[in-house]
Amino acid sequence: METESEPQVEGELVKDQTLISKKEMQQALEQKGYGEITKKKFYLKPFESLYLLYCGKLKLKKGNKIFGFDSLMGTCKKYDSDILTRFLIYRDLRNRGYTVKDGFGFGSDFRVYERGHFGEKGTKYLIFGMNEGIQEKIGKLQKKIEQIIHMGKEPIIAVIDRRGEVIYYKISRIDFLKNKEKINLENFR
Repeated sequence: METESEPQVEGELVKDQTLISKKEMQQALEQKGYGEITKKKFYLKPFESLYLLYCGKLKLKKGNKIFGFDSLMGTCKKYDSDILTRFLIYRDLRNRGYTVKDGFGFGSDFRVYERGHFGEKGTKYLIFGMNEGIQEKIGKLQKKIEQIIHMGKEPIIAVIDRRGEVIYYKISRIDFLKNKEKINLENFR
């Protein structure tokens, strides 16, 4: 699955992130919405590195060892048990043409920019991933949704089904108090 628009990159693995040392590679990646500068160094997040490896656009090393997709996935799982879910959502969004950045709290996995608006406007969507069959407390979900809406963003749940496909659900505020009706137990006799 080779995408022509992705830059060819060389990096070094540091824990579960990829350090990109060459300035021209940093600039090419940054223009495409990849990576962040942390302590004056340019790093790719684990899901970004996995995506670029998956596309055949990253040569990743640590010392003399060269990392492929599977070996990096194994390393990343040690730091983040949900990395496969995050990778599947990230890959799907990138393949759909969105620029995707790491989430910033509220349990969100990703900030997503409208197509063509990266660098011009802030993110429009906050996406958090869930695997099919995993339970989430509704009160916890409600808090996430309210915080995201309060920020002026659109909350979206990305559910990974058993086949690894991603299904997106745009969600809005939940108000259970309005839905609560008094039940007259006399009617059940």
